[in-house]
Amino acid sequence: MERDPRSYLWDVQAAAEDIQSFIKGVDLDGYAENSMLHSAVERKLEIIGEALNQLSKTAPDLASRIPDLPAIVAFRNLLIHGYAIVDHRRVWGTLNESLPSLRITVTALLEELGPP
Repeated sequence: MERDPRSYLWDVQAAAEDIQSFIKGVDLDGYAENSMLHSAVERKLEIIGEALNQLSKTAPDLASRIPDLPAIVAFRNLLIHGYAIVDHRRVWGTLNESLPSLRITVTALLEELGPP
């Protein structure tokens, strides 16, 4: 049985909220110096990328409404397979430049789709 496509959006929303709480009050240097913090953030980014990857397979029409979805999935792949070359500045930029708009998009989609 396939998962409800909303469940992938809920996973993205929860992971994004976790990231925001993890980095609250932290700057780039603090992020880069804290191994546990960037490990947790990267894990949540991996979850976001995988959830969107699965969404694109199960509900392509819905997934197409998420800007930059292929880039998000590619970033997930970089974090997992290119773990040795992850640039903390790039991750930090993603958290501050891209994650807020993704959260807005996902929240709007979930509101539009309504409860199960």
